Amino acid sequence: MTSRETVPIESLILVLRGQRVILAADLAKIYGVDTRVLNQAVKRNRERFPEDFTFHLTHEEAAAIARSRSQSVILQRGENIKYLP
Repeated sequence: MTSRETVPIESLILVLRGQRVILAADLAKIYGVDTRVLNQAVKRNRERFPEDFTFHLTHEEAAAIARSRSQSVILQRGENIKYLP
């Protein structure tokens, strides 16, 4: 049995453009899947989600979020961020 770190969901909620949001990477962790798997599921099933369910961050928003996160992580080969959150 593996131990899981529990993090209050409230700490994952951000306010962007006046809306409360959870980043895809954080949502994927909640569900225990890879971020790309979550994104693929949303793309393949657009009709199941409200129109405003997803949006892409601007470069400025992504940079501001990266600066505000206290976690410092060195990405491993192949784990680079290809798309904006």
